[in-house]
Amino acid sequence: MSSPTGPDNGLPVRMPRPRQPGRHRRPEPVVAPENAPALVLAVPGTPSSTTRGLAEEILSIARSELPGLDARIGFIDGGDEEFPGLESVVARAAAERVGPPAHEGGSPEQQEPDGPTAVVVPLLAGPDSARMRQIRQTVLGSGPGAEVTDVLGPHPLLAEGVHVKLSEAGLARADRARLFTVATAADGIVLAAVGGEEAVQAAGITGMLLAARLAVPVLAAGLDEEGAIARTAEQLRSSGSQQLAVAPCLIGPEVPEGLLEAAAQEAGCSAADPLGAYPAIGKLVASTYAAKLGINQQQPQGMPAR
Repeated sequence: MSSPTGPDNGLPVRMPRPRQPGRHRRPEPVVAPENAPALVLAVPGTPSSTTRGLAEEILSIARSELPGLDARIGFIDGGDEEFPGLESVVARAAAERVGPPAHEGGSPEQQEPDGPTAVVVPLLAGPDSARMRQIRQTVLGSGPGAEVTDVLGPHPLLAEGVHVKLSEAGLARADRARLFTVATAADGIVLAAVGGEEAVQAAGITGMLLAARLAVPVLAAGLDEEGAIARTAEQLRSSGSQQLAVAPCLIGPEVPEGLLEAAAQEAGCSAADPLGAYPAIGKLVASTYAAKLGINQQQPQGMPAR
């Protein structure tokens, strides 16, 4: 038998110490506020089951970062039951938040909600003025109240994701600190972007971070600009790099099928996969949404406040 103060034999009892928050302890995630507007992920490209699966996986990660999050998928070029269009998804989310008008059975005392009726997060790693214009026009067509966030990059986590994709393809070491080498590791990287000159400039910022991680030269180029990948590869070769790789600073749905492979072949380079549902993408989606609403979300290590 023992008492609250110790066992009967008189030996001291080691009482559990209260858990203190430490610098290495992962903080508990912030929960989405009650009645917060829905996050609508604006997915570019041709709708497909593969694209939908990728978007669902990204939103699953976002929900784990912000529990209680109401997250939905709207295809920019969609428009049917299987692949719902962005406009209809935003309109439905807004209607559920505001409630039906009085002439449709709603309460005449219904008040406008605080903040946006929905928050649209473009599934784009970098600037794309044409796509963003399309998204904003579509959201405006869904009715008033919904707001559109900025794109996800440039951001240090994108450089991390590109590094991981290169290492998965055997084109880079997984960790500079490790002593082993990869025989096929590239000594020059062409970082591919889509969206015009602004997108290339933004990718250049991510490229500087990637170059610091890999200790090899990295140059950004437009995948949607004819011959740009090949010209940039030649520029790297002229500066001494011989074993090159194309690394997409892209999530995937925004890239037309076959374009990446064709550009890499023209440039005589190996190619890594797009970022896809790499966990950092889901984290950036959640943090972009939270920043729009002013939610003080706990930032994962390496993710500065946006």
